[in-house]
Amino acid sequence: MKINKVLLTAALATLIAPAFAQNTATPKIDARQERQEMRIEQGVNSGQLTAKETANLDKREAKIESDKMKAEADGKVTRKERVHLNRELDHTSNKIYRKKHNARTAG
Repeated sequence: MKINKVLLTAALATLIAPAFAQNTATPKIDARQERQEMRIEQGVNSGQLTAKETANLDKREAKIESDKMKAEADGKVTRKERVHLNRELDHTSNKIYRKKHNARTAG
C-alpha cells in the first residue's frame, strides 16, 4: 500500500512540475514598460510632449503590452519573443527621447 502511495505521489509530481517550470514571467520587460510610462508622464507634466505625441507614445505602449500578453498566452515566453519585445521597447524609448527633445511643446 505504501509503495502505491509513493508511486502515485511521484507520478503526480512528474505531471505538476512542468507547470511550475514554465517561464511566463517578464520582470525586466515589465520594469522597462513602467519606466517608459513614467518618462511619458513626466513629459506630459513638464509640457515637453504635446497631446498628439502623447497619444502616439501611448499607442506604442499599448501595442507592446498586447504583444507581451500574446507571448505569455501559451504559458512560455521564448527567447525570440523576449528579443522582439525588447526591440519594440528600444524603439519606443528612442521615440520618447526624440519627442521630448524636439521643438514642439504643449500649451
